[in-house]
Amino acid sequence: MPLLKTIATPYAEALLQVAESRQETDAVADQARAVLAIWNASPELRAAMASPVLEPEAKKAALAKLFNEQLTPSFQNLLKLLADRQRIAVLDAVLTRFLELYRELRQITLAKVISATPLSEEQQQQLNAKVQAIAGTDAVEFDLAVDPALIGGFVVSMGSRVIDASLSGQVRRLGLALAKVS
Repeated sequence: MPLLKTIATPYAEALLQVAESRQETDAVADQARAVLAIWNASPELRAAMASPVLEPEAKKAALAKLFNEQLTPSFQNLLKLLADRQRIAVLDAVLTRFLELYRELRQITLAKVISATPLSEEQQQQLNAKVQAIAGTDAVEFDLAVDPALIGGFVVSMGSRVIDASLSGQVRRLGLALAKVS
């Protein structure tokens, strides 16, 4: 993935710089999350944009039809630039890197939370307060996922920190403790 990050970083930095100069960084970040969700949910869209058969103009027209009404001009320009330079297939890497840079700029901690069942609004608020205390920051962004294999509880990852409060994690730790005893 280092090569992909190397390709994505200049585009992400340029988008952040343009968005900052136009004072629309927060809006562009929200749009990046929405476009990334659509991109990841649509293998057909990714395949079409990665296709060497489609000309850049056709890709730009398709992207304009899909997104133009909802995106800021700076975001639209990024899509056109990536299409022109035959880099639209790495849009997800560019947007992911942009969001990383955005969080650094705004001092937002990303907490990836995997829970056994979907968290209620109240549980998310309680978790938010705990993560803020642990991270030592007022701003936390959650990336929520559900994995029934956890049996119960949740796992929170913030950078290199991992808090495993899952039932499967407790069983694993108990098994390791028992293995050391015997």
